[in-house]
Amino acid sequence: MNEIIVQDNIKIEDLIYEVRGKQVMLDSDLAKLYECKNGTKMINQSVKRNKERFPEDFYFQITKAE
Repeated sequence: MNEIIVQDNIKIEDLIYEVRGKQVMLDSDLAKLYECKNGTKMINQSVKRNKERFPEDFYFQITKAE
């Protein structure tokens, strides 16, 4: 039931990182998984245009140190 999803030899579990004590995925990795032609731009635009659909802690900007 808890199978690892693999797309084009990409294991999703390898794309999950821990930042600020939370498990996160980078927008660049999401863009690859969803095969976005224009990279992260489409992912970020979708979130900005639909803020009411996402909880406040759904996304955040990482700092240079992170």
